[in-house]
Amino acid sequence: MAFDFDLFVIGAGSGGVRAARFAAGFGARVAVAESRYLGGTCVNVGCVPKKLLVYGAHVADELEQAAGFGWTLEEGHFDWGTLIANKNREIERLNGIYRNLLVNSGVTLLQGHARLTGANEVEVDGQRYTAEHILIATGGWPQVPDIPGKELAITSNEAFYLKDLPRRVLVVGGGYIAVEFAGIFQGLGADTTLLYRGDLFLRGFDGSVRTHLKEELEKRGLDLQFNADIQRIDKLEDGRLKATLKDGRELVADCVFYATGRRPMLDNLGLENTGVELDARGYIRVDEQYQTTAPSILAIGDVIGRVQLTPVALAEGMAVARRLFKPEQYRPVDYQNIPTAVFSQPPIGTVGLTEEQALEAGHKVQVFESRFRAMKLTLTDIQEKTLMKLVVDAQTDKVLGCHMVGPDAGEIIQGLGIALKAGATKQQFDETIGVHPTAAEEFVTMRTVTR
Repeated sequence: MAFDFDLFVIGAGSGGVRAARFAAGFGARVAVAESRYLGGTCVNVGCVPKKLLVYGAHVADELEQAAGFGWTLEEGHFDWGTLIANKNREIERLNGIYRNLLVNSGVTLLQGHARLTGANEVEVDGQRYTAEHILIATGGWPQVPDIPGKELAITSNEAFYLKDLPRRVLVVGGGYIAVEFAGIFQGLGADTTLLYRGDLFLRGFDGSVRTHLKEELEKRGLDLQFNADIQRIDKLEDGRLKATLKDGRELVADCVFYATGRRPMLDNLGLENTGVELDARGYIRVDEQYQTTAPSILAIGDVIGRVQLTPVALAEGMAVARRLFKPEQYRPVDYQNIPTAVFSQPPIGTVGLTEEQALEAGHKVQVFESRFRAMKLTLTDIQEKTLMKLVVDAQTDKVLGCHMVGPDAGEIIQGLGIALKAGATKQQFDETIGVHPTAAEEFVTMRTVTR
């Protein structure tokens, strides 16, 4: 059978665009369909605009520290509208770059909603296309619990387009998105409360990291309320929102922001017309080569629910393109030792096993921890402390995990990710000469076992 395309990609997010571009570069006939925005969640309502807002919130720290270095500044004024307008302009620029990347690669770009009508057929705005391979890369979507008044809450999708900065914000959730946005809102001047139904946020991160960040956020005045959850939301006559908690308390705010999880975006995708199956969590079931239970259909990225990070989707997209159209270059994605960052304030950087994971895996563990006040703060009254931690296998001396809470944590942990990928030992860390004076040198000067 002759197909219209060798590969038809549904979704022009990071993973889909990467797969499409490289498949086309390998000589395949490729089409991409996108119904929303080029670049997907990351570029439009995720990592990129979030990081821009984090930068904006961090300016308050710089202003506070300036006096210690001899700067006398007039009282600053923050304008939310200017930040959002500048952010929008940058996102539009990136949208254009993604468009050019696709078109210049020879990819056919179809802007419309794609729906599967068969194992080798896709319909876009009434037009049907056939393809030997179909790749689903539709990503995820934020979800709000089904409570009375849920329509009054917002998610990260809407937060990036608020007309005004709310004066009082309730952030609900305990994952990295909740923690990051709580820092953004508070840093930009909103009275912010973070509610989480569990004992401590950032489940799955190293215990020392979670505790240390909690302490630092409390120093900054962020209202953290654990073991707390909203039962219902009501709109008051003055337009504000009243959140009634399950323990009977009532909190009033201008904005209730939910970051309580994301679901795979499968709406009106037409999976019922194929043999594609979902797993127990509702994500698309795939094998090690991202093939679904329908042999001609593949899936990558957030929609398969593995490691939901943009660089991982990029790697998966590359793996699919190579396996299908350049098999001699194919290599599977390595999900071990993936470095990641949480752009909280202060930020987190982490790679490898947590202390808890290492113990659970049966390792005999040595832990090296250091807490210190960064050099930049010594001329100020700010008492924030940085945490650095190494988790080491006591028998092999191999470094199993590196964790940090403090300025530039994401930048620092990227380099350590290479070290862990290469199998570095604690002795090799010790024998590496540090860059002085930096915070990063602490990772190669920790000598005393904490426990």
